[in-house]
Amino acid sequence: MSSTSDATPRVVAAAPSASAIISHMGAADILVGVTAHCSVDRPVIGGWLTPDYARLETLDPDIICTADALQASIRDELRDRGYTVCHLEPNTLDGVINSFETLAEAIGRPTVGSTLATQTREQLNTVRHRVASNSTVTVYAEEWADPPMAAGNWVPEAIAAAGGHHPFCDPGERSREVTQTEVEKAAPDHVVLHHCGHGTHTNAEAFHERGWDIDASVHVLDDDLLNQPSPALFEGIEILAERLHSES
Repeated sequence: MSSTSDATPRVVAAAPSASAIISHMGAADILVGVTAHCSVDRPVIGGWLTPDYARLETLDPDIICTADALQASIRDELRDRGYTVCHLEPNTLDGVINSFETLAEAIGRPTVGSTLATQTREQLNTVRHRVASNSTVTVYAEEWADPPMAAGNWVPEAIAAAGGHHPFCDPGERSREVTQTEVEKAAPDHVVLHHCGHGTHTNAEAFHERGWDIDASVHVLDDDLLNQPSPALFEGIEILAERLHSES
């Protein structure tokens, strides 16, 4: 394996969020491998949870980036194989922003990471200020449809930053299954569908066809804009603020 002392490390993004962060920092040139779910045009090492270790070995990376508790066993396997791994596992908005600096440090771009973190905090504060005078609306954010899963992790905070209230998960908690009765009792003003892996192809009409007794506006949001702990999340918060308060 190459030495991490090289000025330009060879980096494999084994998580889509990692390739998105690195690309946003203008450092996509250091990526030598990505997953099938990444948007960067590089050799593919497999899926997010199904890396091809033989393929990975041929890329001779200095650093491999993993993310989320679901990749913890992959992280451990990679370390057992002798790789240097930068593992990110944020579950709050602050954690996501801090992870930008952690990843930047790992790839030798600490100044760029600090700048991105500062800009992101300013972006978040701008959205909060913009919606501060609006009435808070109740939101049901659904990460998965069958069974219905209310979004957790940083999503409750993202909704709060956008001027909403998501009473189904506390910030930092994992997403969880909810019942029709539970959602109806909360009487959401807005439903946000951001189903994992579906992009913008979720069908809002399918939600109406469930027959749930909910009088709410239904929005479909690209899942990367809420589910991915990358700069895309903060773009998603801006879009969410516009959707939740379009009539304010």
